[in-house]
Amino acid sequence: MRTSISDQSKLRALIDREAEAAGFTAVAVTRPDAIPLAPARLSEFVAAGFHGSMGWIAETLERRSAPSTLWPEVRSIIVLAMNYGPDEDPRTVLARRDRGAVSVYARNRDYHEVMKGRLKEIAGKIVSRAGGDVKVFVDTAPVMEKPLAQAAGLGWQGKHTNLVSRDHGSWLFLGTIFTTAELEPDAPEIDRCGSCRACLDACPTKAFPAPYRLDARRCISYLTIENKGPIPHEFRAAIGNRIYGCDDCLAACPWNKFASAASEIKLAARADLRAPKLADLLELDDAAFRTFFSGSPVKRIGRDRFIRNVLVAAGNSGDPALVPQVINLLADPSALVRGAAVWALARLSSDADFRARAQAGLESEDDEQVREEWRMAKAERER
Repeated sequence: MRTSISDQSKLRALIDREAEAAGFTAVAVTRPDAIPLAPARLSEFVAAGFHGSMGWIAETLERRSAPSTLWPEVRSIIVLAMNYGPDEDPRTVLARRDRGAVSVYARNRDYHEVMKGRLKEIAGKIVSRAGGDVKVFVDTAPVMEKPLAQAAGLGWQGKHTNLVSRDHGSWLFLGTIFTTAELEPDAPEIDRCGSCRACLDACPTKAFPAPYRLDARRCISYLTIENKGPIPHEFRAAIGNRIYGCDDCLAACPWNKFASAASEIKLAARADLRAPKLADLLELDDAAFRTFFSGSPVKRIGRDRFIRNVLVAAGNSGDPALVPQVINLLADPSALVRGAAVWALARLSSDADFRARAQAGLESEDDEQVREEWRMAKAERER
C-alpha cells in the first residue's frame, strides 16, 4: 500500500503516541527484508541441536526465514518493547536456599495477555488511519523478534543472545505489528557489547559455547520450563534454588544501569512470588497449583514439572526440615515428581534413613526411570 511521505509521517506520529499511551517503552519500524542473516544463524542453531526438545523451532524454520514468508503482504514491521525491569537485583534470592527463585518475567501476569490486547488496539488505529491490513504477534508465532528489534534500532542482540538497549537495559518484552502500510524504517542499532563477557561468565551451567551462541539444552530456563522430562543430573546442583527460569545472564549485563523498574502494575512482582518458601510450594497439588499461579506464565508448565523443579531446589537447600514433605512426594502419582523426590531425599537425609528407604523404593517402584534414580542415588551414597 503506497503512502505519501506526509501520510507516513502522520501515521508514524500516531503510532508513537499510541504506543506511549499503551505503556510501551519504545517503538521503532523496520522492513520485512531487514534480517537476511538471521535465518542462517537459526539454521545453525538447530543443526547443532541447541534447540533441544523444542521441535517447534525446527518445524517452523521455513516460516521463520523471513517475515514475508509468514505473511507475503507485509510492507512494514513495527517493533514495540515493554519494560518489565525488577525493582531489586533478582539474584539476591539465590542466597536464601529455603526459598525459590522465580524468573522476573514470571512473577506476575503473563506478558502475552498484557501486551496482545494493547497491540491490537494500536493496530486497529493504524487501519482506521491508513487502511490496509495488519497482524499482531507476541512471541506466539514464528517471528524472529530479536533480530527485527535490532534492525529497527531498539537495541542489539548481546552475547547472551537477548536484546540489550543502551537506554533501557535488558528487561524488555517484544511484540510486533505487521502492516501493509509503507513506513519509513528506523536506523538499525550496532553491537555495543565490546569485550565484555559478564553475561557469559555469569551462567551457572555454562550454556554459552561461544559469544552469541546459546545451547538451550544447558540453559536453566530451558531445563526448568521447556524440558518435560527429568532434569539431567549434571545440572541439578548448579540450578540451586531456581524453580522457574533464570535471570543471571540478564542481571549481569552492565547496560542495566540504565534500566528502570516496570511501571506496568501487571508486570510488577507479586509479593508471594518474590521469594516463595519451598516448604509451601511442596504442598501444592494440581488444584492448588492452578489457583496459586492463575494468570501467571508458570501455570503453563503444569504442576508436575513445577514440583520437579521445587524438589531439585529442596535437594540443594541443605534443609533437613524439608525431608518429611519430600518423603510424602515419593508416593506422588507422577513418576516425574517421584524421581525428583528420590534425588532430593538422597541430598537431605541421613545415610541410614536413605538406605532403608532406597531398598523399599526399589521394591515398590514400577517406573523404570524412577528405579534408576534410586539406583543412582544409592550408588552415590555408597561411594
